Amino acid sequence: TTESYPRRQYCKFFFECPRSPPRCAPGVSLVTDGCACCKACARQRGESCTEADTCDFHRGLYCDYSGDRPRYEIGVCAQIVGVGCVLNGVRYKNGETFQPNCKYNCTCINGAVGCVPMCTNSRPPLVWCPNPKLIKMAGKCCEQWVCDDSRKIRKTSPRHISSAAYEGEDEAWQKNCIVHTSPWSPCSKTCGLGISTRISNDNDQCRLLKESRLCNMRPCEVDITQHIKPGKKCLAVYRANEPMNYTISGCVSKSPYRPKYCGVCTDNRCCTPYKSKTIEVTFQCPDGTEFSWKILWINACFCNLNCRNPNDIFADLAHYYDYSEIAN
Repeated sequence: TTESYPRRQYCKFFFECPRSPPRCAPGVSLVTDGCACCKACARQRGESCTEADTCDFHRGLYCDYSGDRPRYEIGVCAQIVGVGCVLNGVRYKNGETFQPNCKYNCTCINGAVGCVPMCTNSRPPLVWCPNPKLIKMAGKCCEQWVCDDSRKIRKTSPRHISSAAYEGEDEAWQKNCIVHTSPWSPCSKTCGLGISTRISNDNDQCRLLKESRLCNMRPCEVDITQHIKPGKKCLAVYRANEPMNYTISGCVSKSPYRPKYCGVCTDNRCCTPYKSKTIEVTFQCPDGTEFSWKILWINACFCNLNCRNPNDIFADLAHYYDYSEIAN
């Protein structure tokens, strides 16, 4: 007679899956479990596996039950013996993960090489960048989007002609260096003190560097809707009656200012600057030290339908500003 051994049943006929799939560690596959029921993180090499907990087949792994004789209930994820890979003259083992360069993370799977890009910033910032370019940054592996743009091109060129046709007009020669400065990015906050950035090589080394400035689109503590005139839905520009001092970490600006802010709308429009400049403000701290910061100075704003939130991951799906959306 053949002796039988009881085996635990890991798959059940009725089983509820979690509402959302689990978050797997980088490089770990999200697969359907062995019960063909729920999504689960695949087991990796050397980890235990069962009929429910499957091994990462994307990495050429299988569940080896040979160490659990005679039950064959719990196994260990092991590598399928397969063909290695050769890439750029370098041989890799089957299932081996490697980086041929800083831009890709690759895995050898039975003679084939599959790679995942490490540089994920593949879409340009369309909303505030009419003519984006990918530029190699000093000391960085991945290229970064910058804007090849100028006020001269925007004013004189027709809207349907790309500013690429005027390429070079916004560039100046300086010591064998083509000076390029991108427009400032949108403010990181819709109210209160935020940060705006740009990229420029206008320096002695002609190196593309990231510059920052402070920005304050509107005060958070003021209800601007109370200042909208009767019968109107928007207030394009708001300005406080009394001058104020900028404050950063307990340090106060040496001079008072009466800045303009972009207003608000009671409909679906939003107000953004279209005339502005950068000023430099000197701050004095309680210990007597001083420092300076660049700050956005708003001259005029317009209210439009092309609205977005700061750090909105769907902002890249938006189009360029359409001047038909502008409303006074």
